[in-house]
Amino acid sequence: MKHAVLLLPLLIGLTTLTACDQLGIEDPAKVAAAKEAEGKAVGSACRHALRAIEDCYTLNPKALKSAVFAGWREMDEYMRENKLEGVAPVISRTPVVKPDSAAEAAEESAPAKDGVKPKSR
Repeated sequence: MKHAVLLLPLLIGLTTLTACDQLGIEDPAKVAAAKEAEGKAVGSACRHALRAIEDCYTLNPKALKSAVFAGWREMDEYMRENKLEGVAPVISRTPVVKPDSAAEAAEESAPAKDGVKPKSR
């Protein structure tokens, strides 16, 4: 009987911990592990698609860079060990234009007024 009384608070604590998952409250450790796994998958896919690591970072700005690099490196080692060739990407990469450079490009391509081009900064 004494053991049952001592185990009751432990059982109640375990059931309340599992109830958080049912309520949709995310566990920070699970979220971090999922982001890490997703970053590794992105990195390995980039390496298999013959993309440079810098391109991979540019195309996936929300992915963790350390995880992307780890996945890229693991896939690189795997492909070298097994003498695998990468697959060329079918969809071409669209150039990324930064907001500041877009304004500068518009100024440079604007027609000259009175034969004088506007000065660049």
